[in-house]
Amino acid sequence: MKKSLFLALFIGASLIAAELNIYSARHYDADFEIIKKFEEQTGIKVNHTQARASELIKRMQLEGKNSPADIFITADVSNLNEAKTSGILAPVKSKFLEETIPAHLRDKDNQWFAITKRARIIAYNKNANTDISQLKNYEDLAKDAFKGKVVMRSATAPYSKTLLASIIANDGEKKAKEWAKGVLNNLATPPKGGDRDQARQVFAGEAEFAVMNTYYIGLLKNSKNEKDREVGNALGIIFPNQDNRGTHINVSGIAMTKSSKNQKEAKKFMEFMLTPEIQQILTNINYEFPIRNDVEVSQTVKDFGSFKEDQLPVSDIAKNVKKAVKIYDEVGFR
Repeated sequence: MKKSLFLALFIGASLIAAELNIYSARHYDADFEIIKKFEEQTGIKVNHTQARASELIKRMQLEGKNSPADIFITADVSNLNEAKTSGILAPVKSKFLEETIPAHLRDKDNQWFAITKRARIIAYNKNANTDISQLKNYEDLAKDAFKGKVVMRSATAPYSKTLLASIIANDGEKKAKEWAKGVLNNLATPPKGGDRDQARQVFAGEAEFAVMNTYYIGLLKNSKNEKDREVGNALGIIFPNQDNRGTHINVSGIAMTKSSKNQKEAKKFMEFMLTPEIQQILTNINYEFPIRNDVEVSQTVKDFGSFKEDQLPVSDIAKNVKKAVKIYDEVGFR
């Protein structure tokens, strides 16, 4: 009896003592709800540190093997690739993750795994009688016909770097450089702010087309701000390259750190993020596309429409990020 009681107390104490340290560059309400559910379902206490991806990567490099971080989460494959090349990530062997996540949405060395998808699309104002007949591909954005009609984020934004990296992978460096120069010449205004700012510019008539992620449209449409809801509901979506390779897909991803002292708990959390329940939360609250095909997406995401995705492995795209940065610099795209 005493032995059984001691064992029960020991197991209970172990559950209470279990902790997980997450370094996250995502700043979404859904993530806090997910962490709370994980704590409730597992008894594992989660310490959640937030900052920009570059800051967290640098911090983990400086901390080295003494870093408390067990998990690194970030948006954009360029950030995931930077973390991998900096040597702070560890490979994870998980049959569940490998079977759940398509091969083109995870690192070939199993050092990071996608948890959500977002499409990089072209938005326009449905109420402005905008002619969209000549805009079918990303490549079209560089044509003279669209001079003064395009807005997009700065060349230093991860999404911009990754989009150009995908164009390099699909079209080659020479054509990618021509594209970057052409888009720069076609900008209605110098890049400023984030995707939602570009959407507001299109709504205000300052430009006709904005390069942005789908989920930002969802956030605008469901904003507490009435003006933002008006902007979101006015936006139409063009999914580029539907007659060829498909629309560029980027991801948010998760990884275990090399310094992790809680590998069992870290792996449990990584797998938890790919369960149907959590994938549902991610699409319902943040309007991202789930990785799992068996998850019912929110009505907002359904309203984006169906489309053909570029199946190029995102890890291959990430390899071209440095080339993309160099091209942007060479053509003067800031």
